Amino acid sequence: MDTDPLLNLFESGQIAILLAGAALLIGLIALWLVAGAKRSAYQDLDKLRQKVGTLGRELDEIRVSQFNAPEREAMALPGQEAAAARYRAEKSAYDQIWPQLWFLHDRLGMFLRAVENSEPAGELRLEARNAALDARSLLNRNRPFCCEPVEELVTRLIDTEIKVHLAACQHLDLLKEVSGSPSDHERRVLRDKCHTLYEGEARDLMNRLAAAIRTRVINVSYP
Repeated sequence: MDTDPLLNLFESGQIAILLAGAALLIGLIALWLVAGAKRSAYQDLDKLRQKVGTLGRELDEIRVSQFNAPEREAMALPGQEAAAARYRAEKSAYDQIWPQLWFLHDRLGMFLRAVENSEPAGELRLEARNAALDARSLLNRNRPFCCEPVEELVTRLIDTEIKVHLAACQHLDLLKEVSGSPSDHERRVLRDKCHTLYEGEARDLMNRLAAAIRTRVINVSYP
């Protein structure tokens, strides 16, 4: 019996099976690759969605911040204006008080020299007295606008200048007395008292007051 046709048929069937198996394997590989690509695509899509969501939240925060910025600036502006107003009020007070204190100190010094040199001192005596009263009045009007250290120094300075004026007036009255013959010791005590208060305490207070005012209105970064 001739077996060649059967062998050929068998070989043909085997090849077909092999081809079918290869096709099936290729199909499975393709499905696996497609499934992997889908999973990767889904993962990339999820990451993209997360990034989009994060970006959206950041944009919302920026919009909210920009929306609230004018309100915050408006709230900060009154505080800045109030600070500037306080600064101007305090500086204005010192602009009025300091020249008057210097005028008082100057007139008081002229009065002391006139008394010591036995020169006419009636007019200077009155000028020094009025200068002290004006200084006290200016302090009282501007007291709410002065910082506490400056107010204390001004008060002490005016009180000291008044003490000097009273001592100088006593000295002058002693020099005018005819009866009673005031001793040189009494005059010397009053003269030394005037010098101690005027050249020592009053001058020291003037220097300290100038430094305090300079710190408050000049050596500052604001306004």
